[in-house]
Amino acid sequence: MVVFCASADDAQAAICVKTVMNAPDKSDVFFPFDNSYARLPDRFFARLDPVPVPEPRLIRLNTDLARLLRLDPAQLTSPSGVEVLAGNRVPEGSDPLAMAYAGHQFGNWVPQLGDGRAILLGEVIGNDGVRRDIQLKGSGRTPFSRMGDGRAVLGPILREYIVAEGMAALGVPTTRALAAVLTGEKVAREEFLPGAVLTRVAQSHVRVGTFQFFAARQDDEALKLLADHVIKRHYPDAAKEKNPYLSLLENVVARQAQLVARWQLVGFIHGVMNTDNMSIAGETIDYGPCAFMDTYHPNTVYSSIDHMGRYAYSNQPGIAHWNLAVLAQSLLPLFDADQDKAVEMAQSVINAFPALYDEAYLSGLLAKLGLTPMNERDKDLADDLLTCMAENEADFTLTFRTLCEAATLEPTDADGPVRDLFKDGGAFDAWAVRWRKRLLQEKTSDKDRKSAMRTVNPAFIPRNHLIAEAIEAAEERDDFAPFEELMTVLSKPYEDQPGRERYTRPPRPDQIVHRTFCGT
Repeated sequence: MVVFCASADDAQAAICVKTVMNAPDKSDVFFPFDNSYARLPDRFFARLDPVPVPEPRLIRLNTDLARLLRLDPAQLTSPSGVEVLAGNRVPEGSDPLAMAYAGHQFGNWVPQLGDGRAILLGEVIGNDGVRRDIQLKGSGRTPFSRMGDGRAVLGPILREYIVAEGMAALGVPTTRALAAVLTGEKVAREEFLPGAVLTRVAQSHVRVGTFQFFAARQDDEALKLLADHVIKRHYPDAAKEKNPYLSLLENVVARQAQLVARWQLVGFIHGVMNTDNMSIAGETIDYGPCAFMDTYHPNTVYSSIDHMGRYAYSNQPGIAHWNLAVLAQSLLPLFDADQDKAVEMAQSVINAFPALYDEAYLSGLLAKLGLTPMNERDKDLADDLLTCMAENEADFTLTFRTLCEAATLEPTDADGPVRDLFKDGGAFDAWAVRWRKRLLQEKTSDKDRKSAMRTVNPAFIPRNHLIAEAIEAAEERDDFAPFEELMTVLSKPYEDQPGRERYTRPPRPDQIVHRTFCGT
């Protein structure tokens, strides 16, 4: 049992762990830990062990990811391994901690947040040479829990596992799911639900909000230590620049432009783009009330807590820009001792985001149409398709996937499936005439064009109704077969999978998911 106290007083937030009793036993399961964040000063985190659970049971282990991390799947699926994944045992070399950070939540400043239900076990360097965090999510209360119970329930854990691994297969930078474990306890939400723990893997868990935490306290020493840590870990080339900290900002801006463009191109809506949910490493992090669009509309919102549509699909690039401006503001003391000069430097970098995003998004969107950028009219052609899709309630993913077969210089029977997605098929026909006229300017054969388009237009995404089916089966019947089948399908999103056509289809009216929830 961990007994702790935390004060959320603005600039002088105190973190303390009073005593630890009945801490988790050590485990002989091998993790090749090399923990750099734990070597930072104590004000960066609270050291504490995960809180044990009564009856851990493994739901799923990501064996391919385990091997990448130089972990033994056989050890992890053993009783001792499951105890580690549940938080009941701590591996040798682990240095468990909950990270401190702050953030803007829906635009409102919160001076102290932090890991309220997550414990960072440590860092490992994988077979690919990349350093990654291993974190338990749902592992009990911490000094940052803010009245929360520190636990997670099964539904949101399965949602994060499904969507994170689905994003990884789609090629979108993301945190990963190493394992999901049932805890054998009931957790109180609107009702009592099965508890679960997710083992999350990330290139790091440093966020925009981590920098905000120290900037708000005017702790320039900690700010510099954090920036140096991030540069060494994620952007080593920045250390060679005349102004390493400005280069750090430039790198983060570039990665976020690429990341959000990738979200838009697969119809992903994060749902809670708070500054504490923006990773400095440029990965998608914190899958709460997230969702993939079915019917396309730029103002689509699924998150049950986004009442004003702040984080709607079309707003995501602008919100990323806003969050990056907040990061720049936090880093000002590191840019130059003269604040006016520092602001001028930061503004120049932040002003580059829209062009970086537009370039990444437009080139990706045109690739989905089988086109290489040539002139300004290409953007108009792509935008007109999206407008037509919105007006005719066309499914986002299926429209682009069925366009792959229709990408010929002359109309064919393949036009039928994509045309049928539009309420007014004639609207698609009119657009397709312009599209094919533009295809004539490409030097690619129909066969090669179709093949290339199929590599960027997925057939399978983590559709909301399919996730709901998997969660319902697991929660109500302890049946994880739908979850396993969905994970198998999503592992190859760009390939046709005969016999699994139902996973490509939009929901029937009775299957439509209108709201998604964060689970806390």
